[in-house]
Amino acid sequence: MTELRTLKVALLGCGNVGAQVARILIEDADTLAARAGAKLQLSGIAVRNVHAKRDVDLPQDLFTTDADTLVKDADLVIELMGGIEPARTLILSALRNGACVVTGNKALVAQDGPTLHEEADKAGVQLSYEAAVAGAIPILRPIRDSLAGDRITRVLGIVNGTTNFILDQMDTTGAQFADALAEAQRLGYAEADPTADVEGHDAAAKAAILASLSFHTRFALENVHCEGITSVTAADIAAAKDAGFVIKLLAIAEKLNVADTDTGGGEGVSVRVHPTLLPREHPLAAVHGAFNAVFIEAENAGELMFYGQGAGGTPTASAVLGDLVSAARSLVLGGPGRTETTTGQVAALPIDAAVTSYYIGLDVADQPGVLARIAQLFAEHGVSIEIMRQTIHRDAESNVESAELRIVTHRASEAALAATVQAVKGLDVINSVTSVLRVEGV
Repeated sequence: MTELRTLKVALLGCGNVGAQVARILIEDADTLAARAGAKLQLSGIAVRNVHAKRDVDLPQDLFTTDADTLVKDADLVIELMGGIEPARTLILSALRNGACVVTGNKALVAQDGPTLHEEADKAGVQLSYEAAVAGAIPILRPIRDSLAGDRITRVLGIVNGTTNFILDQMDTTGAQFADALAEAQRLGYAEADPTADVEGHDAAAKAAILASLSFHTRFALENVHCEGITSVTAADIAAAKDAGFVIKLLAIAEKLNVADTDTGGGEGVSVRVHPTLLPREHPLAAVHGAFNAVFIEAENAGELMFYGQGAGGTPTASAVLGDLVSAARSLVLGGPGRTETTTGQVAALPIDAAVTSYYIGLDVADQPGVLARIAQLFAEHGVSIEIMRQTIHRDAESNVESAELRIVTHRASEAALAATVQAVKGLDVINSVTSVLRVEGV
């Protein structure tokens, strides 16, 4: 029997995910060697503090603060430090030294993916980041490999478990946003500073990665329109439920044919993250708790959905090890590493070009002719109303009656909808515009 060669694996970072990756590398060494065609030897773990307490009991002699030396002597590098620097410098060093790199760093890939891929291409090595988008869910490899012979037209994803948990709590228990966030923090789903999650930044980075792979064009974080969930109220959730919808924070990337854009018209891709109403019968509406799911529409394959745990040490470690085995095989077999394809080169469209349905909540005066005036204004701006519901309520203090209107439109452009809402605000019968949310799946 031929003796397997040994590949040195450097691990950068030993947090929740990194500790589980190290544990699996040690405990499942024989299994991983059989699958990779080489022994995967964990040569060291670079950390800031070698004496810090960790959830997993690992050999102390593996830990080092000298990440530079560890990277230079490695065949395979796993980067799980997070942040831009020093992760970027260490990854570039690894690639230039001929090491394959596996990372879960969504922010870095979204911000500087082109540079990283360029260096990987020059060195003929593999850069992989399955864990960067949806934890344990295998989504990037299916997009890049399984659907390589197809044309993806749209991707809808619940790619942030924290926000999905918060919105699900608001939907199922009637909780206010602040209370649902506090519960997410108590259970460890949300950080002490949840800004990156609740403002949509985490999902936006993942949307850029999904769009880049799906449409074979490099999209940067700046190409993603981003809105978080902090403005979603319990009243919005209740109104959506009453109308047969559920609110989810979606990462959306879709190909559009636009007649008049800054690029001169033609085909482009809209990439955006925002709270979205979904019909309760839509597959993504059934994704509860901190789970993630990605829904793909392709010309030939039709509709596909990938569902699973989008975070957590062990699930995310599974994705990291999958990339590691793939990268090890590329080193064993020789030849260039597997990288992205960027043959599409379609334009990134501004949010004004997006076309979808909308939900608008209005507080209006309860008097004759109000509905007709509003409907006429929508028609003048080319926005067609599909559903209009009215509820009368009386203010307990002033004893004045007003009406709450809930409007769902047919598909319209973002620009047309924005102009319509601005015009509606100018009507003397409008007390306030209580909410404007996009609708998908209708």
